[in-house]
Amino acid sequence: MNAAAWRDTNLRWLMSGSVLSLVGDQFTMIALPWLVLQVTGDALALGFVIALMSVPRAVFILLGGALVDRYSPKRVMMLSKYASVVLLGALATLTWHGQATLPAIYVLAFGIGLAQAFAMPSGTAMLPRAVPPALLPAANGMLMGLRQLSMLAGPLLAALLLALSSGPGGAGADLRALALAFAVDCASFVLSAWTLAQVRMLPLPADGNTLAHEPVLRAVGDGLAMVWRDVSLRTCFLYWGLVSLFVGGALQVALPLLASDTLRSAPAYGVLIGVHGAGTLLGMAAAPLLPKLKAVPFGALLLAGDALAGLLLMPLGAIDAAWQGGALLVPLGVIGGFLQVAIFTWIQRRVPPRMLGRAMSIFLFIFMGLAPLSAAATGWLLKYMSLATLFTACGAILVACAMLAWLWTPMRTVALEPPGSQPG
Repeated sequence: MNAAAWRDTNLRWLMSGSVLSLVGDQFTMIALPWLVLQVTGDALALGFVIALMSVPRAVFILLGGALVDRYSPKRVMMLSKYASVVLLGALATLTWHGQATLPAIYVLAFGIGLAQAFAMPSGTAMLPRAVPPALLPAANGMLMGLRQLSMLAGPLLAALLLALSSGPGGAGADLRALALAFAVDCASFVLSAWTLAQVRMLPLPADGNTLAHEPVLRAVGDGLAMVWRDVSLRTCFLYWGLVSLFVGGALQVALPLLASDTLRSAPAYGVLIGVHGAGTLLGMAAAPLLPKLKAVPFGALLLAGDALAGLLLMPLGAIDAAWQGGALLVPLGVIGGFLQVAIFTWIQRRVPPRMLGRAMSIFLFIFMGLAPLSAAATGWLLKYMSLATLFTACGAILVACAMLAWLWTPMRTVALEPPGSQPG
């Protein structure tokens, strides 16, 4: 851990709030799908809830990124945290009293997704406004590592809470355990809002607010045009969109159903998510090896990793014990963690700094805009196919996408380093 960065007061407050909020989010990520299955037992309803959270997040994230560039990221983040406190408090209360009907869940899921649309871009913009430029590399590394540790610990803590709180008593006891999980997330937002209030924003340079007099929609359009003109960016972004549409959203529905229908345990779902997070952390820890692999083009590495991930996905639906799922999800996490660092590094090196925020918003938009459509379609498809068939199909599609991209696009030749100082 970098001692100079750790001595920065703003960074300590940001790290504390980030850990609290991310751990809390994992409780809702585990509890909400389980709540829908407790209330309805319907895969289509689960897919629709995931879509309702994802659609507003996707639709408004580009607008959120532009607004954060124009106004204070701290102000936008604080407002999103207050909104999340209200929404999760309502969800916890309704669930505790057994009044969490499906329409109420729909409304609250939509609200949570809308709050995240503004929280995510404001969160990514906070660090450069709070930490001196010389400390940014170390600060980014520390935050990324703590974020992944939080995503590992959160599901395991949620699984422990659900295991300890459910006990005997049937569905009512299970609902109260889920209500406690939502309450933990609500409390995490209260505490993280307090830590964020302690952060003192650094003054902007004279030309720092480049969007002060530019229409927000025009700024969004400039970012889209920049990505489209760059052949490598356009190719990779289109590929990621295809993967998100056919694979990403399907797994959001399939994993909780695997725990519910096969393993029949909410804690088992938390364990599956937790071990996947452990694998992701290992993959991120291996990211320093990336420069040593410069002989392998970034695009080739990405496509090979996706093909291997598809092969690991195919047998996941056939498991009948949590340890078998863990044995597949750990290497899946390792691949995903390593490629995640590689992708972010590639985008940061290729895109001009003044456009980076909008480029990252577009990248997030691809996954958040298409995954909900995939999730909703998956809920419908599961009425006509088995879970094992779905996992096999998802894995096969991922392998096919990687092979087609290798054969028919220039993606395999895309290098980690940009060809020049400007994207081509």
